[in-house]
Amino acid sequence: MAEFFGTDGVRGLANAGKMTPTSMLRLGQIVGQYFASNAKGRPSAVIGKDTRMSGDMIESALIAGLTSVGVDVISAGVIPTSGVSLMTKGLRANLGVMITASHNKYPDNGVKFFGPDGCKLSDLAEAEIESLLDAGDTALVPSAELGRVNTPDGLQARYIELCKATLPENQRLDGLKIVIDAAHGAAYATASETLRELGADEVISIGNSPSGDNINAGCGSTATELLSKTVVETGADVGVALDGDADRIIMCDESGKVIDGDQLLGLIAKSWKAQGRLRGNGLVATVMSNLGLERFLEANDMHLVRTQVGDRHVAARMRKDGFNIGGEQSGHLLMTQYSPTGDGTMAAIQVLAEIKRQGRPASEVLNVFKPVPQILKNVRYTGENPVTHPTLLDAIEAAQAEFSGQGRILIRASGTEPLIRVMAEGDDPVKVEALVDDFVSLISELA
Repeated sequence: MAEFFGTDGVRGLANAGKMTPTSMLRLGQIVGQYFASNAKGRPSAVIGKDTRMSGDMIESALIAGLTSVGVDVISAGVIPTSGVSLMTKGLRANLGVMITASHNKYPDNGVKFFGPDGCKLSDLAEAEIESLLDAGDTALVPSAELGRVNTPDGLQARYIELCKATLPENQRLDGLKIVIDAAHGAAYATASETLRELGADEVISIGNSPSGDNINAGCGSTATELLSKTVVETGADVGVALDGDADRIIMCDESGKVIDGDQLLGLIAKSWKAQGRLRGNGLVATVMSNLGLERFLEANDMHLVRTQVGDRHVAARMRKDGFNIGGEQSGHLLMTQYSPTGDGTMAAIQVLAEIKRQGRPASEVLNVFKPVPQILKNVRYTGENPVTHPTLLDAIEAAQAEFSGQGRILIRASGTEPLIRVMAEGDDPVKVEALVDDFVSLISELA
């Protein structure tokens, strides 16, 4: 069968392809069986979702699948992805299920799975589940052994308390005026409430009126114009934007300038190093992170370890090598002493605490390094993926040699769409743009 999992779980157009109720029922059964096989006693699962209208349909199908193979289900309702991860571990469930398409618009939906440790599944686990999906039969349990569904109160409140606990001891956010854009998504209620309870003078909430079809629509971490505009118009100190499932964060300073994940990673790493909290004397990021971040860390006696794209790959490397901060330029920030997966609200708290501690404007605190000019363009293909074509590989090798360590070229296939992503960065922006255009033309010919 074709690969069921992408770079971050299962994702696609809701009620079509692999995102139909029939497919989700089957997926729930197979995943339930997979995790139940190692359960001690009755297996259980925590399931949560974002605010898109297809969430109820997919949740019902997954619950039917899980309970039909004897898995008890704890339904957490609308909650950030990290909330599902934390509740899975805290409630000692065998698996966690988050229904979301993250930063995608509402017609799409998806499913992310977490093991009993609250971490996303490994490539091996996903491959094993795909094999089981392809195998056929499902072992339904007798009627007396069907799973039960429980919808407990207070899980969102419990999640808020876990977020609040990440604020450094003896600190509050008094004196800060904050705009927070929840993308009409999973944190539409929890993010602003968390900041208010931590003492922020004023929290201006936008993107907090979900209708089922407005998630990530002109708001959130992938559309920051509204955030910047609101910060400037209201005279706020800083702005925070989350994505649909609230595992990403992008910020802006008081002038409206957008601050990406690389800047936030650099800020937190430097702050934690000064406080003696940084493990591994550096951080983990992906091949997409800016060369400027790498240079900044080196200048401050830290180092950068790169992984392939995807926050689960970052998390796996952090666990392997003992780092406690990592993430992606796109805004996935992982702080493993707080949560096994990325959490935008927790990341915001760390950054806001540093702004408060330094007592300086956000523009002075958040812009920690000068980014190297970086250009990213996409090339759509219809035939065979050309990313491993010998002609392309030879051209990449030649380009890297020409950079002589003063830049990078990265060509990779998207994990969710038939796209080749062409990224280059270097100190000479004219050279970088010309190089990207040359590769776009070459890939178009090969595709």
